Amino acid sequence: MRSHIENVLILSNNILDVLIPGRYIESTACMNITFRTFQPGDELTFRELNEIWIVRYFSLEQADRVVLNDPVAKIIRPGGQIVMALDEGVAIGCCALLPIEESIFELAKMTVREDYRGQGVGKRLILATIDVAVKMGAVRLFLESNDRLANAVHLYESVGFRHLPPERVQASPYSRSNVHMELDLAGTLVP
Repeated sequence: MRSHIENVLILSNNILDVLIPGRYIESTACMNITFRTFQPGDELTFRELNEIWIVRYFSLEQADRVVLNDPVAKIIRPGGQIVMALDEGVAIGCCALLPIEESIFELAKMTVREDYRGQGVGKRLILATIDVAVKMGAVRLFLESNDRLANAVHLYESVGFRHLPPERVQASPYSRSNVHMELDLAGTLVP
């Protein structure tokens, strides 16, 4: 099955570097951004990166606190994963894959540090996360967002996520969720 990522270089130290020729502005091509899956010790960084954007645009909800305070128990142990974006070893972004049911994950807690936004890092992070999901056997990804985050919604659309019709939207633990999307990774998206 062909991934959304055209070229992925997997280094022996478990760092993913997504290379998609011609898709990023020049300043991104010069940055040494790498991607890797969650490692012990990433818990605090994952929480801090997410708290910054959530508090800036909304407020922390109980569902946020549950996941952010123990990502190992709430994401990793149940079969999910977290992808970290790094610039010379410093975490600048993250994105989680929360298991929903077999082969179906929620793409969640995606953020890039503000000083790295607008440079293609978010798109590379999402593509790296999609690639990890495919390797984990995912056939479908869901996500929830908010229409106030127009750049994020546009980014999700640009990598193939489609808006769910109202009759397919399920209740969310987040009061801020008013955008619901999915990405079919197996070519069998339900209309």
